[in-house]
Amino acid sequence: MSPSPARSRVRLAWIAPLCLLASSAWALSLADLTNADAGSGVKAALNQGSLAAVGKLGVENGFLNNELVKIPLPPLLEKARPILKMAGQGKMLDDLVVSMNHAAEAAVPMAKPLLIDAVKSMSVSDAKNILTGGDTSVTNFFREKTSAKLALQFLPIVKKVTDRSDLSAKYNSAIGHAAQFGMGQPPSVEDYVTQRALDGLYTMIGEEEKAIRRDPIGTGSKIIGKVFGALN
Repeated sequence: MSPSPARSRVRLAWIAPLCLLASSAWALSLADLTNADAGSGVKAALNQGSLAAVGKLGVENGFLNNELVKIPLPPLLEKARPILKMAGQGKMLDDLVVSMNHAAEAAVPMAKPLLIDAVKSMSVSDAKNILTGGDTSVTNFFREKTSAKLALQFLPIVKKVTDRSDLSAKYNSAIGHAAQFGMGQPPSVEDYVTQRALDGLYTMIGEEEKAIRRDPIGTGSKIIGKVFGALN
């Protein structure tokens, strides 16, 4: 027996407000977020994104097999590559690239504590700037808060790896050959790898940030979904 028109009208009268209530619960805007929610959501996203970046880079071939962050020869040596290859130094240059990337992979895990501390120290103002600052705001935040300290921590780790693998000797030999052709003087291998390792770390943090902004619900975190979902 089909419901009467009157009963159907009553049912619709109840359903419509419930649908509106449900949709409003999901259609949050930034103005609807409390400072506590905004701060918690951004901190959760920063923790998740930064630790994911470290996890992807701080493993064997984490740099070497990732074209976004793979460390190439310094521009001077790359420019001199054709000449150096003719001089029989091609394999040494290839070995340099591999060794430099492995040195960066060894250094990156040291970033975890500093990244976590930066997140803990984040202010309400930082959180709001990150939420409204676009796809690179998290990267900019971490650069500002951690780059100087990370450089100091990375450098001795990189140097330890370069000394153990004779990377410095190979690098200096390549530089010496390049200098014969008036190619100038690039930075030390430790300074170069340290800077490129930092650049790679922040690049990957930026990639994680973009992924979170594209699909905050897909992170599996309710607070990230709520806060970053309000931007969409």
